[in-house]
Amino acid sequence: MDIKSPEERSKNMAAIHSKNTKPEIYLRKLLFAKGYRYGVNSKSVPGHPDIYMKKYNTAIFVHGCFWHRHEGCKYAYMPKSKIEFWQKKFSANVNRDKIVRKELQELKIKQLIIWECTIKEMKKDEIYRDKIVGQIIDFFGELDYFREI
Repeated sequence: MDIKSPEERSKNMAAIHSKNTKPEIYLRKLLFAKGYRYGVNSKSVPGHPDIYMKKYNTAIFVHGCFWHRHEGCKYAYMPKSKIEFWQKKFSANVNRDKIVRKELQELKIKQLIIWECTIKEMKKDEIYRDKIVGQIIDFFGELDYFREI
């Protein structure tokens, strides 16, 4: 049973956007302030990454923990209503993420996933924020093709 009325739930869901979310904008501003330039939602790159760093051949996805099922994260809970619907929805999202990851690997495009919970912690803690930004920047120069933060 949902704790919200259908009208409240509908309003909440309508407010969720797939592009230019607050976590994405936050990360873009941090990278821009460090002198990095990027494309946004590049249609020429599989998965249309939230941020594409052409110079570093790196696709950055800011994944919502709930929608992309961040394993072990408190934000990746299962709603209590319409369970079958949500299971199908989440399964489709996770499968699409796997397909995109494979496509990017085949094209030798590096992939960096930044989880929503990481962004939330970055906003609370300046030292943590600087540490994560450092990890992101370090990834640009590394040989690894995939990382989650």
